[in-house]
Amino acid sequence: MTKPIVNLCAFDPNWEAKFEYEKSRIVHALKDKIISIEHIGSTSINGLEAKPIIDIMVGVKDLNEVPTFFDTLAEVDYEHVPKVEFKDRRFFRKGLWGQGTSHLHVCEFNSDEWLEKILFRDYLRQHPDIAEQYAILKRTLATEHKEDRSTYTKRKEPFIRMVIEQAWREIESEE
Repeated sequence: MTKPIVNLCAFDPNWEAKFEYEKSRIVHALKDKIISIEHIGSTSINGLEAKPIIDIMVGVKDLNEVPTFFDTLAEVDYEHVPKVEFKDRRFFRKGLWGQGTSHLHVCEFNSDEWLEKILFRDYLRQHPDIAEQYAILKRTLATEHKEDRSTYTKRKEPFIRMVIEQAWREIESEE
């Protein structure tokens, strides 16, 4: 088993095409079980360095139905990875452990989990200065925690939380 390392790559304009390819396969497999499907994570932000893993989020009506998707998603190469720390979403990986090419996050459509991931993505898309701050943080953490992807991810959380809270404040001030 290969240990997952943090390997950031320059933005690749092909990431969107890779998302569209995976999206079509997932939509074909799950059909009407999907309410919405979105490209999330750093590969969805134009110009942002990222681990070359396409993050995909599928919105469903009821998270309790997701175990019925396991076999269907396996047919399109997505393996369920039980993660107890994810109580509001289910996680699937495409590719070998530590070498995944796509991550699939399934959560209830319009849940807090769904809204926050979309909010963070859209805020970075609309605020290149904040996206650059995030890029600097990611580069620093990738250097400090190259051999520890879990710590790299955890150390990004305060910044992500701060951006989400700022985005909510701006939405509320517009109302």
